[in-house]
Amino acid sequence: MRAMSPGQRRWRRFRANRRGLVSLVIFLVLLTTTLAAELVSNDKPLLVIYQGRLYFPILRAYPETTFGGDFATETDYQDPFVRQRLSSGGNHVFFPPNPHGYDSIDLWHARPFPAPPSRDHLLGTDDRGRDVLARLIYGFRLSILFGLALTAIGTVVGMASGAVMGYFGGKTDMLMQRAIEIWGSMPELYLLIIFSSIFRPSALLILILLSLFGWIGLSDYVRAEFLKGRNLDYVTAAKALGVGDFTIMWRHLLPNGMTPVITFLPFRMSGAIVALASLDFLGLGVPPPAPSLGELLAQGKANIDAWWLSISSVLALVGTLTLLIFIGEALREAFDPRQA
Repeated sequence: MRAMSPGQRRWRRFRANRRGLVSLVIFLVLLTTTLAAELVSNDKPLLVIYQGRLYFPILRAYPETTFGGDFATETDYQDPFVRQRLSSGGNHVFFPPNPHGYDSIDLWHARPFPAPPSRDHLLGTDDRGRDVLARLIYGFRLSILFGLALTAIGTVVGMASGAVMGYFGGKTDMLMQRAIEIWGSMPELYLLIIFSSIFRPSALLILILLSLFGWIGLSDYVRAEFLKGRNLDYVTAAKALGVGDFTIMWRHLLPNGMTPVITFLPFRMSGAIVALASLDFLGLGVPPPAPSLGELLAQGKANIDAWWLSISSVLALVGTLTLLIFIGEALREAFDPRQA
């Protein structure tokens, strides 16, 4: 029987953790679904068959005159008049499963906003008449993509800085450590408030500001791994053979120092999602009408009687963080050398 490679043994230990494996599957399904959010939740039809011709409103904007209307502006497919024309006389219209966009306002809803869950809005509407389910779907995608981007930037910068400090040591390590201590003492929240008042808040601005501080914690772990491995025999032998410092760091030390990096990735991503939701809750995050879990939390706080706003946003946020934590625990057990 052929011996398993280290990667195969780690995957086997990861699969043995059923909770982590199920969480990974659920997370991937949710991520795949929300990446195609326009096909799942949209106020524009996927396909319209009108007078024997095919139209794809999700890909192209059509004026109302195309479907027998009076105006040359883009068709409002939520208008009862338009819907009646598209669904009668042999015509057909096919909407996504949730026929609402994250920024579309239901002007023809019978109840005042925020409206409770109904057949038209499964999770109700917010105080502006927007569908809560649609905003959860798009908000989940925004949160995950933001968390992935912030985690990737922080991981690359943290690994690079930690590798340099740990490998070269001495004065290089001391000077970089003092610089990191000074930089880490900067008031991050105050900087966010200042920049938000100077520039228009956006996901890119928040990503840049949080990336300036998000790498510090990881650099300490990578530094420790490089400090531990730089005096090992195989590193000393590589130096004696004339192998360059960058090659030693990249080919020999970095693969052995990836364990803390990989095991901390889900937890770092959870922190990024919480940071974005917190800033949105405080009004310092992405500007409206961008979908946001934190903005839904703020609406739930402002509308205590609209219980569906608070419950849906809290369950979405807590469920996402729980999945990531379970995945992180499974990764930590899979990469634990004591489990080998």
